[in-house]
Amino acid sequence: MTRPGFTLPRPGPAAGQEPGDPEPLAADATVDLTAERADAGVGEILDALESDLVGLQPVKTRVREIAALLLVDRVRSRFGLSAGPPSLHMCFTGHPGTGKTTVALRMAELLHRLGYLRRGHVVSVTRDDLVGQYVGHTAPKTRDAINRAMGGVLFIDEAYYLYRAGNERDYGQESIEILLQYMENHRADLVVIMAGYADRMEAFFASNPGMSSRIAHHLEFPDYSLDELVAIGEVMLREQRYRLSAAAEAVFRDYLARRMTQPRFANARSVRNALERARLRHANRLVAADGALAKDDLMRLEPADFLASRVFGG
Repeated sequence: MTRPGFTLPRPGPAAGQEPGDPEPLAADATVDLTAERADAGVGEILDALESDLVGLQPVKTRVREIAALLLVDRVRSRFGLSAGPPSLHMCFTGHPGTGKTTVALRMAELLHRLGYLRRGHVVSVTRDDLVGQYVGHTAPKTRDAINRAMGGVLFIDEAYYLYRAGNERDYGQESIEILLQYMENHRADLVVIMAGYADRMEAFFASNPGMSSRIAHHLEFPDYSLDELVAIGEVMLREQRYRLSAAAEAVFRDYLARRMTQPRFANARSVRNALERARLRHANRLVAADGALAKDDLMRLEPADFLASRVFGG
C-alpha cells in the first residue's frame, strides 16, 4: 500500500533515452512498419505534397525514399541498432518556381513528425540575411538566423551568393565557416537546405568542399512541361474561385507556350503572375462594362484578359 498523501514515482526513461522518445523494444519483438508510418503521420505529409505540387515525380520519389529511410532508422533505434543521427542537410537545385520552398516546408514537417526535429519550422534566408557589410557584422547576423532556425530547417535560397571569389573584402566566407560549424556540431537539431541553380551550386561546392561533404541529399527540380503549367494554372484558379471560358482555355495555353520561350520565365511563378495580370484586366473590363453582372461574370476569365499581354505583342 502507498502511504496517504504519497504516490509511487513513475518510471523514467531508460538510460540514454530522452523524454518523448519511442519506447525501446525487446530483441524478440516485431514491428508493423505500416502502423508506425501511420502513427507518425508520414502518409498525410506525403499526400499533402502530392496535392500541393503538380508533376515533380523524381522529387516526390526522393522525398518518399528519405521518409522510408528515416522511418526504418527510427524503428532500428528502438532495437538498439542506432547508427547515430543521420546527416539530413540537403541541396535543392532547379530554376525558380519549381516548388523548392514548398518541398522544404513539407520536409521540415516530415522530419518533425518522425522525431528528427523539435519544431519543424522553416526559416528562409538569403545572403543579405547572413552576411554583413563591415567587420564584426557577419557573425552575429549568421548566428541570429541559425538560432531562429534551431529545431527546424534553415532554407538558404541562392546559396552560391555567399561566396564571391576574388573579393578579399567580402565577408561571405565568414558566414560559410559559421554555417559549417553548426551543420556539424548541431546536426541533431538543425537541417540546412541550400537552393539555387544547378550549375552555380556545383561551382559553389567546388569552391567550398567542406560544405559539399556535409550535404547528404541532392534533389533536382525539373522545369514543368506545358501540360503541367496549364494544370498548375487550373489549380490556382480553383483556389481563387475563378475559371476560364472555353475560348480562354486555348488562349491561356498559347500564352504559356509563348512565355516559356521568353527571358526570365519562372515556371509556376510566371503562371501566378500571368493570372494576377489577367484578373486585373478582368476587373477593369467589368468596371468599364454597362449593365448588371451575374456571379459567373465575376468568376469567368475571357481571351481578352490574356491577349492584351506583351507576350502576344499587346
